[in-house]
Order: sequence, then C-alpha cells, then structure tokens
Amino acid sequence: MGKFWEQDTGYSYLLFLILNLYLTLYMGRAFEFRKERKFKRWAKMAVQFTRLGKEIAMAVKAGGPNLESNSRLRTAVQNAKAVNMPKDRVEAAIKRASNKDESGYEEIVYEGYAAHGVAILIETATDNTNRTVANVRSYFNKTGGTLGKTGSLDFIFNRKSIFRFEPGDMDLEEMELDFIDAGLEELYVETDEEGKELAVIQTSFEDFGKMQKALEEKGIEVKSAKLERIALSHTEVTEEQAADVFKLIDKLEEDDDVQAVYHNMAE
Repeated sequence: MGKFWEQDTGYSYLLFLILNLYLTLYMGRAFEFRKERKFKRWAKMAVQFTRLGKEIAMAVKAGGPNLESNSRLRTAVQNAKAVNMPKDRVEAAIKRASNKDESGYEEIVYEGYAAHGVAILIETATDNTNRTVANVRSYFNKTGGTLGKTGSLDFIFNRKSIFRFEPGDMDLEEMELDFIDAGLEELYVETDEEGKELAVIQTSFEDFGKMQKALEEKGIEVKSAKLERIALSHTEVTEEQAADVFKLIDKLEEDDDVQAVYHNMAE
C-alpha cells in the first residue's frame, strides 16, 4: 500500500508539474499578447492625440479660440472627443495656440511612389520643413520608393469631405433625400475597428461647411468630420508586395510631423 501510494503521489506530482508548466506558459503568452495589444492601443492613441492637438492649434491660429465662430476648431474638438482625447489636453492645446508668441505649423503635402508602383500621398503639419522633408525622403529611399513633386498625384487622389456618425434607428434612404441640397454624393455604412456600424456621408471638398451645418441643424452627433483623399485608380499588388509597401507606410505614420497617409493599393 505504501509503495502504491508513493508511486501514485509521484505520478500526481508529475502531472501537477506538467499542468503548472502548461498554465504558466499559456498564461504567460496570453499576458504578453494582452500587453502587446495594450501597448499598441496606447501608442495609437498617443499618435492620434498628437495629430489632433496640431489640428486644434492650426484651427485656433487660423480662426481664433471661439468654438461658436470657428467651424474648423469645432470640427477638430469634435474629432478629439470621438477618440476620447482628455478634455484638459484639448483645452491646453487651445490655450497654447491662443498665445501670439506660440509658433504655428505649416501644412505641406508630399507625394511619391512606394515600391511596386503604389502611389503614396502624405499630409504633414510641421514647425521645421527641413526636418520633415529630410525624414520623408529617407523613408522612401530606405524602402525602395521615390519621392515625387507636389501635384504629381493629382490625377490619382481626389479630396473629399467625409462625415461619420452612428446611424441608430435612422432611415438612411430618407436621409439621402434630406442631404442632397447640402452636397451629398454618397451615403453608406461601414464597420469600425470595434465592430460598430457607422454611417458615412461623402461630399465634395467644397461642400464641407454646408454639410457640417446641415448635420448640426438635424441634431446629428457626428463622430468624425474630415477631409480625406480618395483614390480614383488602384494598383494591384501581391501579399508580399503589399508587405513591402506597408514598411514605408508604417515608417511615415510613426513620424510626429505626419498627419495622414494615403495609398492606392487595391484591397
């Protein structure tokens, strides 16, 4: 009986060790995965806050700190709320930009081609143009791309006004009729990163203010209102080629001077 108990105990202990090792490894990997996702989410939020802070500053410099009279600032603050940018950071950005001694940002667009002929357009906001152009050029050179001249991609990208909001129980077909006079070109539904449905309104670049006013009059709470570049033609690439292109896009998006990056890769 004693020997059997000793053998059984030893066997059980061995099973315990194996199970403990498995759980440690499994939980360790799960923890590392959660930690990695959390860091990526924090990094993304930090980049968004930096870009929105610049947009707020440029809006204040262009039209003053009053939200009621400055539609660009109103839009920037609206977009900041949509990504949960802390209120104190928004207020600090407005206050800082209101200081006449505070230098502003210059908005510059860079255009070029990534590897495999994919068109890339970059919107920047910078307080040092020499630094920005040097960085952007180095990203293209290091990833097999070529930085081109301003305006060289006008035939590929078209600037559009894009408004996103939660549709709820709204009748989108009826809404189309309501917003035609405000310049509505397209109205469709997309899914965001969290799986939530968002209604998207697209108008021309020139109709941004008109549509923004129409949405406000209808009492629709807009999640984001932006001017985006829409590709008119697309370049087909393989998965391996797409990976090469994203090396450039990732480098550009990590740069603090970059506000937005657009490409014409086919999905």
